[in-house]
Amino acid sequence: MLVHLAVNNYAIVDHLELELKGGMSAITGETGAGKSIMLDALALTLGDRADSGAVRPGADKADILATFDISKIPEAQAWLDDRDLDSPEQQVILRRVITAEGRSRGYINGSPCPQQDLKTLGEMLIDIHSQHEHQSLLKTETHRRLLDEYAGASDLARQIQLAAQRCRQTEQALQQASEHNDEQEARLQLLSYQLEELDNLSLLDGELELLEGEQRQLANAEQILMACQQVINLCSENDTGSVLQAMTSSLNRLGGLTEHSRHLNEAHNLLASAQIQVEEAVGELSRYLDHFEADPQRQQEVEERLGSIYELARKHRVNPEELPALQQRLIDELESFQQRDADIERLGDELKAYREHYQQLADKLSGIRHKAAQKLAKAVTSEIQRLGMPGGRIELQLAPLNPGHYPPNGLESVEFLVSANPGQPAKPLAKVASGGELSRISLGIQVITAQTSRVPTLVFDEVDVGIGGPTAEIVGQLLRQLGERGQVLTVTHLPQVAAQGHQHLFVRKEQKKDSTRTRIDELDQSGRIQEVARMLGGVDLTEESLAHARKLLSLTA
Repeated sequence: MLVHLAVNNYAIVDHLELELKGGMSAITGETGAGKSIMLDALALTLGDRADSGAVRPGADKADILATFDISKIPEAQAWLDDRDLDSPEQQVILRRVITAEGRSRGYINGSPCPQQDLKTLGEMLIDIHSQHEHQSLLKTETHRRLLDEYAGASDLARQIQLAAQRCRQTEQALQQASEHNDEQEARLQLLSYQLEELDNLSLLDGELELLEGEQRQLANAEQILMACQQVINLCSENDTGSVLQAMTSSLNRLGGLTEHSRHLNEAHNLLASAQIQVEEAVGELSRYLDHFEADPQRQQEVEERLGSIYELARKHRVNPEELPALQQRLIDELESFQQRDADIERLGDELKAYREHYQQLADKLSGIRHKAAQKLAKAVTSEIQRLGMPGGRIELQLAPLNPGHYPPNGLESVEFLVSANPGQPAKPLAKVASGGELSRISLGIQVITAQTSRVPTLVFDEVDVGIGGPTAEIVGQLLRQLGERGQVLTVTHLPQVAAQGHQHLFVRKEQKKDSTRTRIDELDQSGRIQEVARMLGGVDLTEESLAHARKLLSLTA
């Protein structure tokens, strides 16, 4: 419940503080006095858009603060607790500051918050019905929302919106993953063929280098054998003299002379070392020749193997040594195609589950809607007949929608139909209802849906426009009944409505030489009599208007 409102430097209000009570509070005043200013300021604390025009001329900012008692609103308590914004007093203070430059800041219990948080929390605290709300009745989206709110199915409707969104997103992803165009199919076939060739080649790591070395050796086998044998002969097996024989003879000649010169000794040592190395070289060549085989068949095999490698490398326009890396890239690309197939299967399973979930929720909502539609139509029909449409009748038409398209608002469209006179078929509001009839229908719907609202504070801003006489008294009675179950704030120009209030707030405008200001006072019984009399008869009060005002007020005593 709204318990306190403080408005500073907003529009023509310099400072205003109100202590508000439960029940029905009637808000009246002369035209242009600013009756709706208080409600407009309140709406800003609930997240409405703001601009620099909200700031009183000459002030640097507008500051609006609304305090709510949430002791009977567990939903709001839980919301605040989840965000560590709760208060031990079971109150919540919403604050909005708008600067002259048009910047806006919001606060919840003193903590800065985004505008959307004010709006989300505000929807749990208060519900504002505007005099222009009947215009929205021309939109079927409004009809669906009203029915869902009346049926207590708003949360279920939001769940269906999310379920429909998941279905559409998953179906789109599945469609994209399943698109097999000719180019992709040709690429897949080429990948399979290329990998089959590379698999058949079975090129091992380091194999190319070994084959190329072996091929060079086999191709030059005769030349290698001849050269090795010649070197062996020259070094050790030549009958006319070999390198080793020459070195042995040289060492023998120097052996007896080394003691005469250090240089001779050094030369002797070098020749001895060279003799050892020549002997080792001859031994190495001999062992090599012992194991060397000039195998023409093996040479042919090696050359054929290398030919296959070189040919495949040319085909793919890569160097032979790059073939293993190429094979891995092709494998990765093929696996991506295979992963796509796995994704298609997974997305198909997900879509099936999401469809079932959506259908379950939508079927449940459909059942609730069909049941509530009859009750709502009957209740609104009863109200509009009381509100000056004695032969009026309201029907709710629920037309099925294609479930395959996952309609986000459920499996049916919802539309209010009206028959203004007995015997006439019910038709859409826009085709048959006049402005006055729309206003009455709107008020009837608002009163009925407000009775099922979980929000404890209801605001009606001149919803009784276009209504007068006995109907106005009925409107006042309806609003008073709503006030007895919670808190109702009603801006009205009808004395019959104002007289029904548990409290009466009077809005007046003070004009000074250089400024205009709005004041709001709570009227006592005497003040109420005079204000109701003014509303009945104008500025000049008469005994008749005062007597009539007393009579109206006595009916609620």
